[in-house]
Amino acid sequence: MLNSLSGRLSDIMKKMRGWGSLNENNIREGLRDIKLALLEADVNYKVVKEFIDGATEEALGEKVLRSVTPAQQFTKIVHDYLVSILGGTVHELEIGSGGISSIMLCGLQGSGKTTTAVKLARFVERSHNKKPLLVAADIYRPAAVEQLKMLGEKNGYYTFSLEKNSPVKICTEAVKYARENSYGAVIIDTAGRLEMDDEMMRELEALKKAVRLHEILLVADAATGQAAVKIAQGFDEMIGITGLILSRMDSDARGGAALSMSYITGKHIKFIGVGEKVDDFEQFHPERIAGRILDLGDIVTLVEKVQTDFDLEKARKLEKKIQKDTFDLSDFLDQLKQLQKMGPLENLLEMMPGIPKKTPLKFDERELKRAEAIIYSMTPYERAHYKMINGSRRKRIALGSGTTVYDVNRLLSNFDQMKKLMKRFRRGGPQRGNALQSLMRGF
Repeated sequence: MLNSLSGRLSDIMKKMRGWGSLNENNIREGLRDIKLALLEADVNYKVVKEFIDGATEEALGEKVLRSVTPAQQFTKIVHDYLVSILGGTVHELEIGSGGISSIMLCGLQGSGKTTTAVKLARFVERSHNKKPLLVAADIYRPAAVEQLKMLGEKNGYYTFSLEKNSPVKICTEAVKYARENSYGAVIIDTAGRLEMDDEMMRELEALKKAVRLHEILLVADAATGQAAVKIAQGFDEMIGITGLILSRMDSDARGGAALSMSYITGKHIKFIGVGEKVDDFEQFHPERIAGRILDLGDIVTLVEKVQTDFDLEKARKLEKKIQKDTFDLSDFLDQLKQLQKMGPLENLLEMMPGIPKKTPLKFDERELKRAEAIIYSMTPYERAHYKMINGSRRKRIALGSGTTVYDVNRLLSNFDQMKKLMKRFRRGGPQRGNALQSLMRGF
C-alpha cells in the first residue's frame, strides 16, 4: 500500500533523525522533500499546502527546536498531520443492533462495487453479527447479476434478484424478503456507468427515496488518482453519500490521491480493499495508515488479523509440539493453510515496523500452493516420518503432486532445516538471529 510514498517519506525521516539536532534550515529542507514526495504521489495540491503550512508552523516552534529529541518530535508532527488529512479518527459503519440495516453501494463501472459488496457482507457478518443479504440491482451490465450470485454463493451468501424488474422494485422486494427471512442487513449493488450521467443519478435518487438507507457508500478505485476525488465530489453533490470505500489500495499507482479524498470531500473513508480475496478488506483507521506510510508499522491491525484468522487452540497445540520436537509435515501443512487465510504475505510484512520499502515485498503464492500439493501427495506415515521418504517414494510424491523430484527434495531439505532451527530457538543463544534469517531464505 503506497509503497513508493512510504519509501520516500521513510528515507526523509531517517535522514532527519541522522542530523541529531534540528534548526530552521534543515526543518524547511525536510518539509520541502516531504512536499515533493506527496505531490509526486498524486496527493491533491490543496491538501499538500495545508499539510506543509501547518507542519512548518508547528515544527519551527520552540517545543521542537528545544526538545531533547527534536527528530522524534518532528516525526510525531508529520504523523499527526497525516492522520488529520486522512480523516482524524475511525468512523464506524452506521448499522443498528436491531432490525434491518440497508446499505447502498454506488460508483462508476469498474470501481469494484460487486466484489466490495461481498467483502462488506463478510465484515457485517463478523463484526456486527448480522446475517447479510446481497441485492443485485445492476440490471444493465451484462452478467452483473450472475457475477454477484457467483461471488456470494462462493462465500456463503444469498443474492436476491428479480428478472425483468426495475432496480427500485428489486430493492423494495429485497427488503421485504430480508424481513421475512430474518436477515439483519441488506447490501445493494447498484449499476455503474463509464461516467456520471443524469440517468444513473435519477435511478440512485429513486432508490434512496424507496428504501430507508442507513449508509450510501461510494466505492472508488484508489488507483485512478485525482479523478477519484472528483468522482466523490460529484456523487456527494447529486445524491449525498455518507462515506467512502477505496478499492485496490494494494495498487501503488497514483494511490496518493486516496490521502486527499476525506479532506477534499468532507466524507470519511470507512473501508479499504487491499487485495482480491474476500478477507482483503479493512476498516479504515487514519492513525494506523499514517503509521504504515511513515514505516512505523501497524501492529494493532496485524494482531487483530491474527486473532481473527488464526485458530488459537491449534496454535497452543502447535506450541506444545514444537517444545516436544514432534512438529511434522501435517502440522506444517496446517500452518500453510492458516497463513494463506491471512492474505498476501507482503500485506502482513507491510504492517511490521522497520521493513524496508525500497525493495517491493513480493511473494510467489504459487510456492505455497506447490508445497501444499507435495504434502497432500504424501501418506500420513510419510508426513510423520519425513526422513523415511526414499528415492522411489519421492518419485511417487512428485508424480502425484504434479511437481518434480527436485521440488520434493527442496521441500524436505527446507523442512529438515526448519526443524533444526526450532531446536536452536528452544535453546536460545547468540545464533537465534542468524537462524531466523536462514529460515526466511529457505522458505
